[in-house]
Amino acid sequence: MKLKFDSNLKYQTDAVKAVTDLFEGQSSMMSYFSINGQVGFDYVNFNKDAEDEREIVFGQGVGNKLTISKYDILENLRKVQTHNKIAPSETLGDLNFDIEMETGTGKTYVYLKTIFELNKLYGFTKFIIVVPNIAIKEGVYKNLKITEEHFKGLYDNVLYDYFVYDSSKLEQVRNFSTSSNIQIMIINIDAFNKSFKDIEKETKANIIHRPQDKLSGYKPIDLIAETNPIVIVDEPQSSISTARSKEAVSSLNPLCTLRYSATHKEIDNLIYKLDAVDAYQMDLVKGIEVASLKSLNYHNKAYLKLVSTDNTKSPITAKIEVDMNKNGKVKRDIVKVRKGDDLSEITNREIYQGYIIDEIYCEEGNEFVKFMPKDDILRIDVPVGEINDLAIKRAQIRKTIEEHLDKELVLNKKGIKVLSLFFIDKVANYRQYDNEGNPIKGPYAKIFEEEYKKVIQKQKYSTLYKDIDLSLSPEEVHNGYFSVDKKGKVKDTRETKTGKIKTNKDDESTFNLIMRDKEKLLSFDSPLKFIFSHSALREGWDNPNVFQICTLNETTSTMKKRQEIGRGLRLCVNQDGERIHERAINKLTIIANESYEDFAKGLQTEIEADTGIKFNIIEKDSFAYLTMTDKNGIPKPIGKQGSMMIFNKFKEMNYIDGKGKIQDALRTDIENKKVVVPEKFEPIKEQIISIAQRHTRKVPVMPADRKRHVKVNKKVYLSPGFKKLWDKIKHKTTYSVDFDTDELIKKCSDALRMEVKVQPPKLIYTKTGLSIDAGGVTVDEKGKIPPSVVYSDEEEVALPDIIRYLQNETYLTRKTIAKILIESETLEQFKKNPQEYMENVLKIIKHELNGMLIDGIKYTELDDSYSQELFLDDELFGYLDKNIIKSEHSLYNYVVYDSKVESKFASRLENDPDVELYIKLPEWFKINTPIGNYNPDWAIMFKEDIELHSLYFVVETKGSIDWENLRQNEKNKIKCGKKHFAALTKNRENIKYELASNYDDFKAKVE
Repeated sequence: MKLKFDSNLKYQTDAVKAVTDLFEGQSSMMSYFSINGQVGFDYVNFNKDAEDEREIVFGQGVGNKLTISKYDILENLRKVQTHNKIAPSETLGDLNFDIEMETGTGKTYVYLKTIFELNKLYGFTKFIIVVPNIAIKEGVYKNLKITEEHFKGLYDNVLYDYFVYDSSKLEQVRNFSTSSNIQIMIINIDAFNKSFKDIEKETKANIIHRPQDKLSGYKPIDLIAETNPIVIVDEPQSSISTARSKEAVSSLNPLCTLRYSATHKEIDNLIYKLDAVDAYQMDLVKGIEVASLKSLNYHNKAYLKLVSTDNTKSPITAKIEVDMNKNGKVKRDIVKVRKGDDLSEITNREIYQGYIIDEIYCEEGNEFVKFMPKDDILRIDVPVGEINDLAIKRAQIRKTIEEHLDKELVLNKKGIKVLSLFFIDKVANYRQYDNEGNPIKGPYAKIFEEEYKKVIQKQKYSTLYKDIDLSLSPEEVHNGYFSVDKKGKVKDTRETKTGKIKTNKDDESTFNLIMRDKEKLLSFDSPLKFIFSHSALREGWDNPNVFQICTLNETTSTMKKRQEIGRGLRLCVNQDGERIHERAINKLTIIANESYEDFAKGLQTEIEADTGIKFNIIEKDSFAYLTMTDKNGIPKPIGKQGSMMIFNKFKEMNYIDGKGKIQDALRTDIENKKVVVPEKFEPIKEQIISIAQRHTRKVPVMPADRKRHVKVNKKVYLSPGFKKLWDKIKHKTTYSVDFDTDELIKKCSDALRMEVKVQPPKLIYTKTGLSIDAGGVTVDEKGKIPPSVVYSDEEEVALPDIIRYLQNETYLTRKTIAKILIESETLEQFKKNPQEYMENVLKIIKHELNGMLIDGIKYTELDDSYSQELFLDDELFGYLDKNIIKSEHSLYNYVVYDSKVESKFASRLENDPDVELYIKLPEWFKINTPIGNYNPDWAIMFKEDIELHSLYFVVETKGSIDWENLRQNEKNKIKCGKKHFAALTKNRENIKYELASNYDDFKAKVE
C-alpha cells in the first residue's frame, strides 16, 4: 500500500508560500566556493589489495547565495505576516523564521515541499533538517522515502539526494558540499552540539567538528558551513532549547533558519500560524470524543487520592480527595490537610478511622503522605479504596474493543482499516518472561484476549466475519511495540521527570520497526489492529487510522493528553492510500479513566501552556495585523499602536479587564450588534469583532454519551415528494469555458500598467558610532543612524525566458502572453529586477484569468446522475446540542449543521408548515468547477398547495449575503452553482438556486 499526497491543500500551500514569499525579488542562482583543490584519498572506493591508493581532488563546492538585502526581506516579512493575520515584526534581527502548525496537519510534508519550491523559485540547493531525537529522525527519513515519487512527479523529476548524517560515512558530507543537485541532510542535534569551540582541548567533541583525513584535513562542519545551507529545525523547543544547541545551529552558517513546531517556546519572526483551535475548527485533524470510565457512588471503602503537596508556606500541606459525609449524603471532594489531621473527623465518616496525617513529603516526583497508626503511604494520583484497579482496566479494554468494532462496521466497507492504540506505563503489564526467558502474556494481554472473545460473539458484529466463526484469533489481532535489550527482551523506554524520552540504540530498533510498519498497518492484509505500546510512540510516530486511544496507566503518567491524542489526530486513509476528509468519519475516541469534563479541562490547560493560546483573552497586539487605507489609498497595517488603541477602548467599555480577559459585556454587545470601537477604526469594525469572537473559541471535545447515529428517515425517503425533488436536482453536469482572448489581453495589460511597480535591487547604508573604553569596544546604540536605502545602477544581467515561464504557469499561448506584456508597456521594468517582475506579472495574470474562466463558464447536463440509494450508504454521527438537531421533515432523523446560521435555518425549516421536506445536501453531492468541487447546503420542497414562484429550491446559507463581504473563492463557486442549476432548469420547471443569510429573508424572496 502506498500513501497518496494532495499537493493542493490550501492551508499547506499557504504555509509553503509564507516562506517562499520572504525571498520575493531574489535572483535564481547558486554560489561556488573553492575547497583549495587539495588532494585526498578516496576512502570509499579504496581497494586494500591494490598497490596504490586512489587520489582524488575535491575541487569546487556549491552553496546557496542570497542576492536581496535584509531590508527587502524585512519588507517581505511584514507583507507575509499581515497576509497571515500576524502582528508585523518591527525589526528583522537574524534570519530566523517560525512556522506554527498543529500536530497532525502535515508539518513534515510542508517543509519538504518548501524545499522544492525554494529550489524551483530561487535555485537554493542545500538544506539541513535538524531533529531532536531518534524517533523524529526516523520519521523524517521515512517521509522522504514515501514522498519521493510524489515530489518527483510534482517537480519534473528534479534530482535530489537525502540522507541521515552518519559520522562513519563522511563521504556523504563531501557529496553534500560539492553536488549541484538538491541536497537534504537530516541530522540529530546531539551529533553536532558537543565541544565544538576548542577542539584541541576537548576530546569528546563530535566527529563533525574534528579535522578528518578522509576530507583532506577539513572539518566536516566547515564544508557544510561553506554551502550556506537553509536550516530547517523540527520541534525547536526540543532541538534547540539550550544556548549550546542554538550556537551549534549557528555553526552551520545558515542562509536562514526555518523553525517548525506546534508548540514554540520562543517566537522569532512568526510567519504562519495554524494553531490547535484553527486545526480543529477547519476539520484538518480528527475531532475528539471522550468515553470516560469513572466510578459512581462507590463509597464502601475509605477512598483516598493524593492530589498535591505544598511546602511553599508553613505549615506543609497536602490536598487529598476523599468521600465526605455532608447532610447524610456522601460526596467526593478535595480537602487540604496538615500533619496531625484526622480524616475521620474531617470526613465525618468512621470508615476513615486510623487515617491520621503523620508525614507530608514534597520532593518533586516522589510526593507522598504517610498515615498513623496504619503506617500506610499514599502517593500522587494512585487512589486507594477505589473499585479494583484491574477491573477498571478491564472495562477500558472492553470499551476500546467495542468502539473499535463499531467503527469497523461502518468503515470496513469504505476500505478504511481501523486501528486502536493502548498506552501502558510498564511493559511487564503486557509481556513478561518465565524463568527460562520465554515470553509470556502479561495481565493486559490476557484481559484483552478474554474480552475480545466475548465481544466478537455479539450478534451485531456477525456481519464483519462471514467466513470465520470468531473472526481472527485474538492472538493475531494485537501486538506490542517496545524497546528490546541485547538479550532480545522487551523493556521500558526511559523517561525524564518532565516526560521527555531518553533514547539509546536499543530504542532505535523500536522506532525503525514501527516506521517500517506504518503502511503495512493500514492494509487489510495485516491482521494487526490493536497496538500496545510504552511511551516510545509518543513522538515521531502516528498513524492516520488510529481511531481509538486507551491509556492504561498503572500509576502517574508523565505523558500529556496532547501527546496521547497526537498519535491519532491525522485524517484517515483508505486502501488506495487516499486521505478521507469526511467529518463524520474522522473521530478520535479517547477511552479515559476520568470524566469527559475533566479531560477537556486538562486538555484545554495543556494547549494554553504548550502553544501560548490564551482562551478568552484579547492581547494588546491582537488587532495589529488589520489593515486600513491611508490618505493615498494604500492599505497599511494599523500596527501595535493601533491595536493598543482598540485594546484600551475595550477596557473603557468593560469588554475586557486589565489583563485582556473577555467580560460578559463584550459577549452581550456582540450578540446585540452594539460593539463600540474607536471612531478611527469604524471602517474595520466587523474585522475587530471577528477577532474578539475568535478569542472565545474552545477546542471541541465531545461527550460520547451525547453522540447519536444519524439515520435516513424512511418515511421521507420513500415519499413521492422526495422522489420528485431528487429527480429534479440529482443530475450531473459538465462545463466548458469560453472567454474572449482580446478581452483577457486588455484586462491583463491594463492591470499590469496600473499595478506593476518593480523596484531595482537596493543597497542599504548603515552608520553607527563606537564607544571605546576600559570595557572594550561597544556599539553606541543612541548614536546609531537609521538605515537608509541607496539605489545603484545594476550591472547588466542575463534576462530569463519570461514567455516560457509564464506559459508553463498559466498555459496561455506564447502569442497571448507576448501581447499582454507589450501592450502593458511595462517591459522596461523587466530589466530592473527580472525575478520580481515575473512574479508580479504572473500574480496579476492568474487573478484576471480566474475571473474570466468563471464568467465564461457554461454547464451542460449529462446523462449521469447521483443515485438516490447513495443516501442509504451514508454513516453519519453527531452530538446533541453541538452539531445536530432532531428532525421529522428532513431526509434524516437528525440534521447535522456546520454553523449557527445553519442551525437556525434548519430549525425554521423544521417548523415551517409550508415546507413538505428538506435535505442538508451530503458531502458527496458535488458540482464541478474550475476552482474545485462545490457542495451546496440545502434542497427544499414546499407543499404543492402553497402559491410560490417555485416549489423546489437549492439554497446556499452564508452569515452575510452582502456580495462585497464574501471571499472571491466563495463568489466564484456561487456563480458556478447558479449556472449549474440554470442548466438543469432548461429541461425541468420550478428549480431555483438562492443565497440566504436567514430564513425570513429567504422566505420573503421566494414568495
